[in-house]
Amino acid sequence: MIGFDNVARVNAQALRPVKAVYTGFVDVGKHVTFMFRTIVSIPFTLVRYRKHVLNQISEVSFGTNSLLSGGGTIGIVFAMSLAAAMMLGVETQRGLELVGMTTMSGMLSAIANTRELAPVVVGIALAAKVGTGFTAQIGAMRISDEIDALDSMAIRSIPFLAGTRVIAAMVCVLPIFMIGLLASYLSTRLVVVFFNGASAGTYDYFFHLALSPTDLLYSAIKAMVFAAVVSLVHCSYGYFASGGPSGVGQAAGRALRTSILAIGILDVVLTFAMWGLVPTIPGMGF
Repeated sequence: MIGFDNVARVNAQALRPVKAVYTGFVDVGKHVTFMFRTIVSIPFTLVRYRKHVLNQISEVSFGTNSLLSGGGTIGIVFAMSLAAAMMLGVETQRGLELVGMTTMSGMLSAIANTRELAPVVVGIALAAKVGTGFTAQIGAMRISDEIDALDSMAIRSIPFLAGTRVIAAMVCVLPIFMIGLLASYLSTRLVVVFFNGASAGTYDYFFHLALSPTDLLYSAIKAMVFAAVVSLVHCSYGYFASGGPSGVGQAAGRALRTSILAIGILDVVLTFAMWGLVPTIPGMGF
């Protein structure tokens, strides 16, 4: 009997990594299926739950998540953009001084802030401020059986809960993205021109020469994609939350880590897809 118990214990220990891998694949499939169903249900959501979409836009914009109100996400993005763009200006000026090309600082500011810095800052801030709120709201509904109650009343819970929030986040991210982009432009110019004494005319000339409407459009698309992915990830983790209030907190933490990782990977993919492996600079001839 003792030998049989030892064999069973050894087998259980040997199968533990296999079970962990299997469970991991199951979780990934569960979340991917949820995201696919949410994306497919967006047209249905716009038709059937228009009022709830508007309510979510209002809540995300001016309600508890404070996307556009003072001190909310807009303040966080503004501060993060100022700090990140300030360091960008400092390192850009130092690097160009080493090769005697400080006149090109305006060009690098237009390219780096528009294509990379602004959309990434907005995506991370959206995940930390609004996305975790989505996870907490939907997770609280899950552990209190409110989602099961929606299903029992023939209300499609995925479009009603996730689809409405994804649409709201994609709509509301545009104004905060534009404000964050403006803050990054002003911060970099402040460092280069006022603190380092560079020529304002030269900086502005190369800045406007390198900045194009196409770059602004692509950057806004990146911000909207980040908003959609962040909303999908956080809604998914909230939808499958379990284990009471502590489980909802753990789900929010996992969702935040996953969304930030997804932003980093998508940023590289979208940059290559939109600007190519060998990007060109508008107005510069190369």
